[in-house]
Amino acid sequence: MTAAQPGADGALRCPWSLASEDYTAYHDEEWGRPVHGDDALYERLCLEAFQSGLSWITILRRREGFRRAFADFKIASVAAFTDADAARLLADPGIIRNRAKIAATLTNARVLADWSPGELDALIWSYAPDPGPRPVPRTLADVPAITDESTALSKALKKRGLRFIGPTTAYAMMQACGLVDDHLADCTARGSGG
Repeated sequence: MTAAQPGADGALRCPWSLASEDYTAYHDEEWGRPVHGDDALYERLCLEAFQSGLSWITILRRREGFRRAFADFKIASVAAFTDADAARLLADPGIIRNRAKIAATLTNARVLADWSPGELDALIWSYAPDPGPRPVPRTLADVPAITDESTALSKALKKRGLRFIGPTTAYAMMQACGLVDDHLADCTARGSGG
């Protein structure tokens, strides 16, 4: 039942953000702020998938390595990756070298390359819940791991051919990309999503 806690500067923040400076910067500058654009959302989907089973700090600290390895997550570029690129990725110490996650990242880019510009953005944002009736989380125990919307989004993406995007991963992406505001009630970043 952990509520917002004061950081080194005295500002109240979601307690998970106080574990490291990397977490604090991510919390204050990115998490929960709206993300738009197919490539930007593809990057977030990929990073959330790579995080599955790991701590988010592992992904944050390798984010630049992921960007270098995956052509800044430009869908058209990644869609053109070859078997040689897949082998290169499996040998790259700057990323998480998980064969299934790498394969899903490449497959997803190939699927998305056939979509119309803006189609991924429109699809993902169509699953943003109405913020009105959502209760504001006061403690970490109030923050769900899965919602009806994340389950529906996961199903919609899978139906369209995307892989490695279950309801929990979909919800983490929804939180990170500002579809929901799960900053705790007393957190200084609450409502800063623009």
